[in-house]
Amino acid sequence: MRSEPIDPDGISWIRVSPKFITVQLIGWAVGTVIAVAVASVPLALLLTEVWPGFPAWLAWTFSTGTLLVSLWMGVLIPRQVRSIGYAERDEDLLIRRGIFFQRVMVVPYGRMQYVDVAVGPLERAFGLASVKLHTASPQTNAAIPGVPAAEAARLREQLSARGQARLAGL
Repeated sequence: MRSEPIDPDGISWIRVSPKFITVQLIGWAVGTVIAVAVASVPLALLLTEVWPGFPAWLAWTFSTGTLLVSLWMGVLIPRQVRSIGYAERDEDLLIRRGIFFQRVMVVPYGRMQYVDVAVGPLERAFGLASVKLHTASPQTNAAIPGVPAAEAARLREQLSARGQARLAGL
């Protein structure tokens, strides 16, 4: 992963699985079909003359605009997924994401209350999981989506052990 100005020096980021792009694209495709279908209702009603008084330009703009915005979001998905990464350090876990609005979150192991591994049906089909880190403050809760299931299990155990060690003062 290319180093950005907000990245700490000397960090080697671990990227999420490339399979997560496919998972995201499937979800995007389903969402796009639903959004375009709903946005096209005024156009369909206008063309079938059920709603003849509705402005044609507005009906076309609404459905076309929805399609164009959805297509742009679909184009961004591969780059968004490639921007997600994490790095384990001695005292904390770093999580990075974002293309335009980049974010690097530092979660100290001693602040973690529990680590959750979640798997949805699409993730399960592709052998992926999401690792969720819970802290006392909801603002510092973090998630790493698209992690291979074996790595997610390893992270859960590793992060839980490190969190317990920091809480115990070891």
